[in-house]
Amino acid sequence: MVEKMSLWSLVVNASLVVQLVMISLLVASIISWVMILQRRSFLAKAKSNLRSFEEKFWSGVDLTQLFREVNTNPNPNSALENIFRSGIKEFTRLRQQTDADPDAVMEGVQRSMRVALAREEEKLETHLPFLATVGSTSPYVGLFGTVWGIMNSFRGLANVHQATLASVAPGISEALIATAMGLFAAIPAVIAYNRYSSRVESLMNSYETFAEEFSSILHRRVHAA
Repeated sequence: MVEKMSLWSLVVNASLVVQLVMISLLVASIISWVMILQRRSFLAKAKSNLRSFEEKFWSGVDLTQLFREVNTNPNPNSALENIFRSGIKEFTRLRQQTDADPDAVMEGVQRSMRVALAREEEKLETHLPFLATVGSTSPYVGLFGTVWGIMNSFRGLANVHQATLASVAPGISEALIATAMGLFAAIPAVIAYNRYSSRVESLMNSYETFAEEFSSILHRRVHAA
């Protein structure tokens, strides 16, 4: 009796629809955990690269020298470096034009850095929509499996002369497993999405602050010239 009521036997003996629900939730959970671990590593590196470039930028090094360094040994995973490179390239290109208007130069620089910011934001938010989808839909998918399993259990009572708890317990149990799997897939995805969204917002605020400060430095330089 214990063997018949084991979790594995309940899953194996479940109806096809409930099994499909369980498989889909299991796949979603596995993919979610892969993305959770990948995002954790990526955001940690992004934070480290942020601090590293900030220290280098505010160390008093000449911007031209810093530009040569980042071009010689570029770090494509450093968002601030990408924003800095984008801004200084556009600044240099526009300054080389004859009779370049300072306001037009700064407008071009800011536009170039906004594009770089958008690209960095896209990198940071990779996989977050999937985690949000899993977190919001998995409980309902599991609930669908539960409703379907319970419906089959009660439908099977029509062919039984005397209904007992033992006759409906397996069907109800397999149905409730679908709900449990839905919650198992949803809870980590929701927690990770909320946590990583907060980190992304914090990093983007730092990126935007750097872009504004760098823009102010270039503004003073172009008007001083």
